Amino acid sequence: MKTLPKSIKLLASQLRERSVSCDEISSVITNTVRKTKHLNAFITLTEGVSQKQWLDAQERHNVGKGLGELDGVPIAVKDNFCTRNIRTTCASRMLRDFIPTYNATVYEKLLNRGAILIGKTNMDEFAMGSGATDSIFGPVRNPWNDRHISGGSSGGSAVAVATGSCYAALGSDTGGSTRNPASYCGIVGLKPTYGLLSRHGLIPLVNSLDVPGILSKTVDDCAAVLNAIAGPDPRDSTTLKKATNPVILPPGEKISMRGIKVGIPREYHNPQLETNVLETWKIVASLLENAGATVSTVSLPHTSSSIAVYSVLNACEVASNMARYDGIEFGHRASDATSTEKLYAESRAEGFNCVVKTRILSGNFFLLRRNYEKYFKQALKVRRLIAQDFENVFKDGYHVLLTPTTLSEAPVYEEFIGYSNRDQCALQDYCTQPVNMAGIPAISIPICLSSNNLPISLQIIGPRLSESSLLTVAKFVEHAVDFKHRTFS
Repeated sequence: MKTLPKSIKLLASQLRERSVSCDEISSVITNTVRKTKHLNAFITLTEGVSQKQWLDAQERHNVGKGLGELDGVPIAVKDNFCTRNIRTTCASRMLRDFIPTYNATVYEKLLNRGAILIGKTNMDEFAMGSGATDSIFGPVRNPWNDRHISGGSSGGSAVAVATGSCYAALGSDTGGSTRNPASYCGIVGLKPTYGLLSRHGLIPLVNSLDVPGILSKTVDDCAAVLNAIAGPDPRDSTTLKKATNPVILPPGEKISMRGIKVGIPREYHNPQLETNVLETWKIVASLLENAGATVSTVSLPHTSSSIAVYSVLNACEVASNMARYDGIEFGHRASDATSTEKLYAESRAEGFNCVVKTRILSGNFFLLRRNYEKYFKQALKVRRLIAQDFENVFKDGYHVLLTPTTLSEAPVYEEFIGYSNRDQCALQDYCTQPVNMAGIPAISIPICLSSNNLPISLQIIGPRLSESSLLTVAKFVEHAVDFKHRTFS
């Protein structure tokens, strides 16, 4: 069977030159999806849709009228993005049979560039972020070792990319749900600046923190997708009002680190940070310094408060967002309709899992009049302090911050599910959640394999709307470490 090129750029070139056909791509991708089915990356496969899209793409390439770099490129979409006439479940019983009548803006933009939808990827119920273990369709397994978890709620998207079932995938990131699975699966995961990508059609969890994320094998592929989907959207008032310049990355060997100031936050030396991650962090910091960058320690003093702040704000916004699922307008409806109150109660009891119910109850408690100032308002104040920490560091001239993405390699599934959801978040999200509080961009890139043959990744953080410089530094590191991706096709 034909081997596909490793990057979107190379695939696009071969499609233009007609040295590879859409039929050949389809055959390889279909075979890969079947071979890796046991990892449970997909909830819904869209063979009929993708075959029609591939026929259309081939016709365009045949007459030299391709729609750009993504025309004919297979992608996957997390199952909390609305896709017209395609089931969108949020991995929940509540939305198990929900079929949207419209497309999420970011997905629509990919379609307009000719991208091919392979399927909707598995996730935690309503993107609650407990390690892609809490789906009604079963857990997502790590492609490097299926005894281990795949990471946060975008785990299905990460596995789809890591296995070569697609070239890129959409995820969502509320506190690390794109970067964590990217880290555990050995791929690139970008959490963009809040407002750079439209949230229209992304089923909301925490509106003030949610952003669409991008997962890919390379930084260049990530940039290609980002350029396609970034920009204003009149249907989402939180997006930027003006378009930004596209990200154009030079070749890795031509990127210079001279003049780049890199901060190493001392607060990310968490007591639970595993030695292999710490050593990798030190090695890459030295790599950047030897390449001419200025590397020094900085302080983000409110980092340790992020998990607590997230727990309060998440619960409050979840309580609000989940109120719409009443069994009347859409979603799961219980069979007991003896009264309106009974229908509401039974539908929600049956439709939500324990994690969702816990956050709804907690959120409503925090929002009670007697608790509002003590919990919700106080959390907002501390969130502002977390954001101010980042602002102060970047005002001091630092271009990027280098941190671990996660405190450890991917945990063993059986051990991980023994933790409470809060403990799972504390384990996975310590290094990633503060970025969402500040609304700034961050990218996780794979560095090396541990002694257990599992990926270890690092996170690079930049100031608001610094995606171009952030991805440039990431590409330099990617080129320098030359991480070897596993092949499955």
